[in-house]
Amino acid sequence: MRKTALSSVSAILMIMVAGCGLVSSSGTFREAFLADGSTPLAGTEIRVTSKNFSESVLLGKITATYLGAAGAAVKDLTNAPGSMSSRQALLNGDADILWEYTGTAWQTYLGETETISDPNELWQRVRDADRANGAEWLPPAAFNNTYAFAASAPTAKRLDVTTMSDIAKLPVSERTFCVNDEFLSRADGLIPMLKAYDIPLGEPDGVPKDNVTTMDSGVVYTSTARSTPCNFGMVYSTDGRIKNLDLTVLTDDRKFFLPYSGCVVLSTRLNKEAPQIAELMAPVSAKLTDAVMQELNGRIDIDGEDPADVAYDWLKAEGFIA
Repeated sequence: MRKTALSSVSAILMIMVAGCGLVSSSGTFREAFLADGSTPLAGTEIRVTSKNFSESVLLGKITATYLGAAGAAVKDLTNAPGSMSSRQALLNGDADILWEYTGTAWQTYLGETETISDPNELWQRVRDADRANGAEWLPPAAFNNTYAFAASAPTAKRLDVTTMSDIAKLPVSERTFCVNDEFLSRADGLIPMLKAYDIPLGEPDGVPKDNVTTMDSGVVYTSTARSTPCNFGMVYSTDGRIKNLDLTVLTDDRKFFLPYSGCVVLSTRLNKEAPQIAELMAPVSAKLTDAVMQELNGRIDIDGEDPADVAYDWLKAEGFIA
């Protein structure tokens, strides 16, 4: 995924040399049992990894907890430093399963530049292409952690905006944006986005350059909540601060942003050895919506809870484990 902010999880996963593989120092997952008492993965050894930001660690803990409850002998390798560490661990056989994002794979791992706005089509293209690398992509979860723009609830109501296209109907003085430096300069960032919505940057009838303020990603959220100095701020669509700060996310009605659907990815070897993993993870993925991820991420990043506890509580509340 395109996030650059560090996870609030303070522990660090280290890469050990000479065949020792990944070693997690992020703690471990909580032991549990499936709600029906069965152990369909008994005798299966599974190494679960993740990237080192809160959402990825959370998804890794959900996977480790649930597959462990299903009887697998799980090794927790979550909280790997950066996208490439967990990705490479899967490809070189040091890990077996992780969560990944379709947009990340398409652009970063597969090097594609075509924009595919349909989430299912993008997943299919990624799935088919990555099989050559020994990676199997299970169907997407119900959340899409992509770029989005939001406004405070009072501002969205005052301006009567629900979609990105609605911004073009506003007076130029109201078209004010807060973004981070990366988004301002990205090939798929602010400049092409504004052009796609017919309010080009620097044009008198578009968005004057003075209407755009760059700042740290975290400050964007609080500035957007205050509607100062901007009405609209760049957010990540599953960030817990959206709910916490009562922000209204605008619909990307022209489908400019590439989907970043969350998917379970496992090695081809493990998929063949334990095809029941796909069946086990399908209902879990279906329950993980944008709203659920915002809530769970908020418990970690805002309330300071341990991802392992958040994962366990959610699985239990949804009836997956006992």
